[in-house]
Order: sequence, then C-alpha cells, then structure tokens
Amino acid sequence: MGFTQGVPPDIDPKKFNGLPLMERVRIAHTHWADHGFGTPKMINVIYLFKVLILQIGIGITLATLTSGFNPLDVGSWWNELIVYQKAILWTMLLEIMGLGGTWGPLCGRFKPMTGGVLYWTRVGGIRLPPWPDKVPGTRGDTRSLFDVLLYCVILANLLLAVVLPGVAARGMADQSVVNPSVVMPLVVLMVVMGLRDKVIFIASRGEQYYPAIVFFSFLPFVDIVVALKLLIVTVWIGAGISKLGKHFSHVIPPMISNTPWIVSKSVKRAHYRKYPEDLRPSRMASGVAHVLGTLVEVVAPLVLLFSTNIYVSIAAAVLMVCFHLFIFSTFPLAVPLEWNILFAFATIVLFLGFPNQDGFGVTDFSNPFLLALIVAGLVFFPILGNLRPDLVSFLPSMRQYAGNWATALWAFAPGAEAKLDEFIDRPAKTTPVQLESMYDPDVARMTLDLTLGWRSLHSNGRGLFSLLMHHLGEDLEKYDVREAEFASNTIIGFNFGDGHLHDHRLIAAIQKRVGYAPGEFVVVWMESQPIHKGTQQYKIIDAALGIIEEGYVNVADEVEARPHLPNGPIPRYTTWRAETGGQPTGGRRTAEHKANHHAADHHAADHKRMSEPTADEAVSS
Repeated sequence: MGFTQGVPPDIDPKKFNGLPLMERVRIAHTHWADHGFGTPKMINVIYLFKVLILQIGIGITLATLTSGFNPLDVGSWWNELIVYQKAILWTMLLEIMGLGGTWGPLCGRFKPMTGGVLYWTRVGGIRLPPWPDKVPGTRGDTRSLFDVLLYCVILANLLLAVVLPGVAARGMADQSVVNPSVVMPLVVLMVVMGLRDKVIFIASRGEQYYPAIVFFSFLPFVDIVVALKLLIVTVWIGAGISKLGKHFSHVIPPMISNTPWIVSKSVKRAHYRKYPEDLRPSRMASGVAHVLGTLVEVVAPLVLLFSTNIYVSIAAAVLMVCFHLFIFSTFPLAVPLEWNILFAFATIVLFLGFPNQDGFGVTDFSNPFLLALIVAGLVFFPILGNLRPDLVSFLPSMRQYAGNWATALWAFAPGAEAKLDEFIDRPAKTTPVQLESMYDPDVARMTLDLTLGWRSLHSNGRGLFSLLMHHLGEDLEKYDVREAEFASNTIIGFNFGDGHLHDHRLIAAIQKRVGYAPGEFVVVWMESQPIHKGTQQYKIIDAALGIIEEGYVNVADEVEARPHLPNGPIPRYTTWRAETGGQPTGGRRTAEHKANHHAADHHAADHKRMSEPTADEAVSS
C-alpha cells in the first residue's frame, strides 16, 4: 500500500466484473484480508489532519481561550471541567455538521467528502421522522424551511455555548462551567429536531452528548462530574456487554486488516481461521475480541467508577486511553476518530482530574433519588434496545462496533440505480458515479465491490447474501448489488452502520420520488439480534410493492458459514409473505399472523413452517 496509490485486487478489472457475484465477493474479501480497503495512506493522513486541526487544534483553542486559559499551558486546564464541557459541545458540533464520523472516502464519500451540513441546509431533501403517525407535526418525509432553520439554530447554539465565557459553578464558586442558560435551549431543540428527523439526532451522537447537555443545564458542579462519569461508564459497559455474542469476533479480523500501520500480512492472516480458504475469525481474533475488547470494556470502567486508590485509577485510566487510541489507529469504517479522542480525554479528566477519593465519587452525589433517576435513564435505552432492537437504534443501545447491527443490501436491476441521480436532488451522486469521476468505470465498480467483501466478513453479511440468493435465484447476476450503508449515505447525508436509517421507510421515501417498477429495486434487510434470542429478523422489500416477505435466520448458521457461502445460502425461515406477484403494503397484519410471527422468535431452532396469509393478511404493518 503506497502513500498516493492504493492496492487493488490482483485481477483485471474487466475480468473481475464479469464474474458471478459470490466469486467477486470471494476475491474482494480475500483481498481485504491482506490490504483492507486498499486505500492509499494519504487518505489516512487526511483523516489525521482533520482531527488535529478541527477537533484538537481549533476545538481546544476555542475551549481554553474563551475560558481564560492559555491553550499551550496544558497543565493549567487539563482538569478544568469547563474545558471538557466545551470539548464535548465542539465535538458534537463537528458530528452534527458531518465533519466527524462517517466523513470521507472510508465511508463512501468521495465527491464531496462531507455529507451532513450540505444536505441538512437544503430544503426539499429527504428527512426521516421516527414516529410520524404518533407525534403531531412530524408527518411527511420532505425537509422543510422550518427543518433547515431549526438545524441552523442548533449549530449556532452549539457554537455560542463554546465561545461564550463561563459562569461560576453552582456548589463550587471557585470553578467555572459553561453557562447553563446558553446550553438549556439545546435540551428542547434537539428533541424537536430528533422528532422531525432521526438522522440528524443520530448524527449528532445524541445518545451520548444529549445526556451531557441535560447535566450541564440542571446539575451543580459535583453532580455534573459524577453524572458524566456514570454516562461514560454506561457507554463502555453497554458496549462491552453487547460484544458477548457471536458477532463481535467477526468484527476484529477485517478491522485489523484495514489498519494502516500493520503492514505484516502474517499478523493480519493470523486473525483468520485458514487464509485464504476459510476467512472466519481465528481463536486469536476471538481472544482479541473478548479479552482486549469485552473484558477491558466491562472491568476497567467499573474500577474507575469505584476505585479510591489513585494508583489503581491511573492503571485503569491508562488502559482505557490505550483502548481508545488503538481503535483510533485502526481507522474502522465509519471512522469515529473524534469520538475516540474525546473519550480518551474524558478518561483522564473525569477519573484522574476529579478522583473519587477527593469528593467526586458516586456516593458524593447530592440527591440519591435523582441519582437513581439518572442511572435509570442512562440504562433504559441500552436495556430496551438489547431486548427489542427493532425499537431502538444500535447506538442508543450502546452496541458500538459490536457487529450486531441492523444491516441491508440493495439490489438494482440494470439502469435502476441511475434513477436515484435523475429523480433525487442532493449534493452527492451515487457512489458509482462519484468513483467513475476519478477512475475507469471497471476500476470504479471493482473498488465498490470491496465493500461487499467487507460485509461478507461480518456474520450478518452471510445472512444478507443468502437472502439475496434465496429471493432472486438465477436472476441475481442481473442485478447491481450495493452495500446499503454506503448507498444510503448518498441519499440522506449520513450513516453510521445503522440499518434503521435505511429500512422500509427510507425505501418508501425513495419510491415516492423515483417510482420504480416491481423488481427494479430490491432490498434485503436484517434487524439486530436480540440479546436473549438466537435469531435475526429479516425483511425483503421491493421499492414498488413495499415489504413482501418477513422471517428470520439463525445466528448460529451465519457464524458457521464461510464468507462467500461456498456451500450455498444459509437457511431462512419465512413467517410471512405477500401474495404471489406482491401487493402494495399499508394495512395491519391480523392477530393470527402476529402470533405466528412471535412464536417464530421463540422456536427458531426447529421452526420451518411458513404461514399462509390470505389476501387481506398480505399487508405490512
């Protein structure tokens, strides 16, 4: 891998593109095992400069100068709460503008590299309200002038909170904090924005930064510190628990393979069972996943939260800082670099700058009832999201990079993908068009298929490709298959691996604008695995017909299958299917169907029976 030149698969692009889909997937994931995305290292340097200039350079300069500190005198401000508060608000501003995670080529953004602000300041784009039928004033899927103005007000409010001087803290007059009256409007504005468009709320990393804003607005100094400790520990432990399943081991090998500083092929290949024949994770990869991942993320945060020994706290803090810096260094897809830097900084500030033994422990919180309420609020969505992932995004569920996501593949009939650019006005074209503006069309297509290789290395990829094979059969080779995370990114301006942002609601919004014929645009979509079940629910969506099939796959089948499915697709168990030929969706399933649907969840291992709906039942809820 060179500085300015990438490393493509060692095959003629035209020959590659003429191969069957799963053979292309095999070549793509075999190449990924040695080279990752194969991007030139110059791309990684661009990301580093983005972090150094935008987050650290400008962010810390603003946070310190506006708080009365010299940014070069680190010793004077490293443990000042107001600086940390402003670091959170500045990072949130970068995220909500699209300048943080999901930025640039590693997220399928080539021209332009930025989504976010370019999309959300345009009237007429697609927006995705979470509960349009339940929350008044949120119906529709078109961005209005109100949405644009609301978004701009939020940006201005975040910037003001960073640049305005602080005020004396409640309960500790010799300390300064961000002015609560400046932050408080965000408590309301972010909720309104989230109800109007869940994409922007998720993009802001609201599941982590919104609680912090609430703490800044209403709590006294010591309580803010303790509440922030509880927040970061909840994030860590939630992520650690989510990695206990079978998916996370499959995340480690492709992440290591994409790490720019690991140049040894033998190190990369050691994370796979038997390169190149079997690219399932090796025992070494499982050890990295569950010892350096799960164990560290659960044990070290508990030590930090309750330790009153400064040396133990320092050891645990160093471990968590190294943990985040390692993730940062691997440049994982979605590239949450700013998030990892902020959490490394938070570890030092909160647990070493405000030690438990100096009056900043959990027992020092002023009101035990309010403390219990905060804890309940912090764990509510992680618990609900792990039990009912269909109700909560994997981010508020605290399943960051656990491999257990809602995912999808998009399949376009010949010429159908181009209709997105013809009928949907937005700042960026489809990913193939972006790539073809820089490379030969055959090279562009081969490069894009590397994302399919990446997806196949994850356990849920085997389920998705199997669903495509089951549904399209011999016609599969006629379709252009796209990784939905990359494809949807060009439509809504953001994606962080959250399939809820490109489920049937987005497909319906696209269909409303494009008007595909049946069979032109087909989506296979899978929900995350609930923590207490061994299945993942799936939907097959035809843009013209809506949801045409539902069922589940067994996670055990996914993790046992090799990435390119040489033994054929894994089984899928269909619990509902529309009439032959499909039928427009829009009603509610009967109680009988719902009973069958829930029964399937509880009897996944031996359930092979398909319900036979009547014409009246063949509708989507």
